[in-house]
Amino acid sequence: MEQHNCDTCPLRARYDRNSKSLMGRFWRWHIRFCPGWKAYFQSLDANAQQLLVNQYQLKR
Repeated sequence: MEQHNCDTCPLRARYDRNSKSLMGRFWRWHIRFCPGWKAYFQSLDANAQQLLVNQYQLKR
């Protein structure tokens, strides 16, 4: 199984602390095309994916 650092990503943590910060907004923009984020997201089970969709208002 491939390891992903998305759970501990410092940019994601910045977004979680303040979604309107420059680095938080950068992380949000970045995940739209990041192959690592996409692989991480696909590696999660359906429940975990739905939690992220709800938490970050992601489009599926």
